[in-house]
Amino acid sequence: MVGNIVVFAIALAVVLLIVKLIGKSVKTLIGIVINGILGFIILLVLKAIGIGVAVNWISALICGILGIPGLIIVLILQLGFHILL
Repeated sequence: MVGNIVVFAIALAVVLLIVKLIGKSVKTLIGIVINGILGFIILLVLKAIGIGVAVNWISALICGILGIPGLIIVLILQLGFHILL
């Protein structure tokens, strides 16, 4: 669990660094951070309520970088195609 949070934090930091280097506004940075945090929180909530979502470093990385769209990708891969990330 702690390892997943560390991977998520690293992924979010990498995304923030890339966006900062590209020169996007602070509003864009805040949106990316909120999207990433929401994606990761929803991933943990789905795991807690028993929906068959594997929380590991790959799914945490995908949700950390892509946020809610990443969560949707993880859900489709795991529940639709039975691919465990």
